[in-house]
Parts: sequence; C-alpha cells; structure tokens
Amino acid sequence: MPAKVKYDLVDELKEMLNKTEAVFVAEYRGLTVAQITDLRAKVRAADGEMKVAKNTLMKIALREEEMPVPDDIMAGPNVYTMAYSDPVAVAKVFKDFAKDKANKAFILKGGVLGDSILNVAQVEALADLPSKEVLVAQVVRTIAAPLSGLVTVLSGPIRGLATCLSQIKEKKEQAA
Repeated sequence: MPAKVKYDLVDELKEMLNKTEAVFVAEYRGLTVAQITDLRAKVRAADGEMKVAKNTLMKIALREEEMPVPDDIMAGPNVYTMAYSDPVAVAKVFKDFAKDKANKAFILKGGVLGDSILNVAQVEALADLPSKEVLVAQVVRTIAAPLSGLVTVLSGPIRGLATCLSQIKEKKEQAA
C-alpha cells in the first residue's frame, strides 16, 4: 500500500496541473545549485513553476487530470515545469538557458501543451513564436489598418474641399 505522502504528492501535482497550460520536461542532472536557482527564478518570472517529482507520480497525476502522458521522455531525473499563463515565455526561458555553454548539462526533452505531446523541436518552435503581447499587437494592427485606410479615404474629399476654398480665398485676396 502506498504511503499517504505519495497520495499527497499526487494531489499537489494534480492541483498544479489543473491550473497549467503546458508542462515541459527536462533533465537537470549535472547542473549546479546556482544554475538551477537561476533557472527557477527565470521560470518564475515567466509565470511558471518548476517541480522535481518522481516520474511515476507525475504519470499518475497526468492521467488523473486527463492529460496526455509522454512515456518516452519520462525517464531519468526530470524536472517538470508548469507554464501557468504563457507557454511561449517559459519555452523561451528554456531555449535561452540551454543556449548558454555553461548550462550544457540541461537537456530539454519535450512537453505537453493542451492535448498534444511536444517533442524538443516543437518546444523550440514554440519558443521562436512572438510573445503573447506581440501577437495581440499584431492582431490589433491588422484590424486597425483597414479602419485607418477608410478614415483616410473618407477625409480625402473634405481635405480637397478645404484646399479648394483656401485657394479661392487666396485669389480673392490677391484680386482685392
């Protein structure tokens, strides 16, 4: 019979998974405490949370939360990172952290986004996406472009009329 501690750990993992949009799996073996602390701080700043957990307990929590279980990447000492609001920001943190030669022991294995299991290439592609704010700005700009064009077109005749009246005024002033 499993110990109550394991049930509590699964409940804690399920609570974390319930609020997350994505889970990233990475191997941390060989990193120093300072490197892990630095990575945790960067992930926290991106609204994520890192958790070292036993693979079997994480599998149980994923199944109970009805999320896909990436069995092939859940081997060895793993750290699970939950991205609570913006998975792209957390993926960028991992990609930037892995680029540094001092952090070569850090191995990103993949993750879960919604109902999809992501491999390393897909996580890196996710990291290459613009941030949520940039995407929102692009959508707003796309929506606003036709509106600003419409305003320009509608103001054209009024501008032409104002120019014409101004020229008539100048001719009458010169004639007088």
